Amino acid sequence: MANCAVVPKPDTQRGAVVKAYVVLTPDFVAARAHQAGYGGQFDQDLIASLQEHVKGQLAPYEYPKEIEFIDQLPMTTTGKVQRRVLRLQEEERARATRLD
Repeated sequence: MANCAVVPKPDTQRGAVVKAYVVLTPDFVAARAHQAGYGGQFDQDLIASLQEHVKGQLAPYEYPKEIEFIDQLPMTTTGKVQRRVLRLQEEERARATRLD
């Protein structure tokens, strides 16, 4: 993993759940591309592994219920992650889902 950010994702049943955005290192990107024909099993295995690791470090309610792999995180000019952008994106997705 090269970088990650965690934000709350709106959830109709729980109010919000923890969601992580993960930027993979070039090695993982290459391995992921190599295994692309296996129905997403690489992603599922990696997500399970990351969740188990975090469960061992934090309280059970703090581990990310969802993990999304992205190419890059939104950053400020000074190099800080713009979590607000990710949070607003999740709120917009939740609104769009409710309208469907």
